[in-house]
Amino acid sequence: MTKRAPVWASIAATLRAEIAQGVYPPGGKLPTEAALSARFGVNRHTVRHALAALAEDGLVVSRRGAGVFVAAAPRTDYPLGRRVRFQQNVTASGRTPSREVLRIETRPADDAERAALGCEAVHLFEGISLADGLPLGQFRSSFPAKRFPDLPEKLHRLASVTAALAEAGLRDYTRASTRITAKLARAPRAGLLRVAEGAALLRTEAVNIDADGVPVEYGITWFVADRVALTVTPEPGAHPADVS
Repeated sequence: MTKRAPVWASIAATLRAEIAQGVYPPGGKLPTEAALSARFGVNRHTVRHALAALAEDGLVVSRRGAGVFVAAAPRTDYPLGRRVRFQQNVTASGRTPSREVLRIETRPADDAERAALGCEAVHLFEGISLADGLPLGQFRSSFPAKRFPDLPEKLHRLASVTAALAEAGLRDYTRASTRITAKLARAPRAGLLRVAEGAALLRTEAVNIDADGVPVEYGITWFVADRVALTVTPEPGAHPADVS
């Protein structure tokens, strides 16, 4: 007579299969213990046993106060070279890039933008960068409004900085400096990036320039530290990076 598997093991097997099928994607949150208890008709102790088994296999991680999440996919290598291009970097890692645009607006430059770009008004482009649907980071880029008067329309239509700048007449630009600092995720950024509050972020602050050395973009990105590996590699003729 074949011995039946424990109920918790059956629940773990079902959730394991659903994770493999993408029902719960990397970084995604599993239903609450109460919801799983109701779904399988068991008590919470049995559900906890099943989740503990998944955690032992490295399939899920528990975040205090936030819930249980599917373990993130391996970190995406993200080189910070002279020509940093989001889509190119993510595609090179074997994943599919996409973006969620949060806002595009024109406004007076703040102190940091004025210092970096030397202008009084900027076009702001802000959104979430994703790989295979999982947020890698939140970006905020500013461009001199006077030099690129029609850039907002192009960004709305193309949702790509490189493509929009090329259509605006700037076909190439390079990284002049990059500053990297560590931060903790706070609301509402934590929610946008689908991480728990207090999760580690890598904040990059960068200035891009044209062929004449004139600043054309001031950008800040908050990368999710356990989803991205930032790589700084010296290149011939590169401007020195400010990394701290």
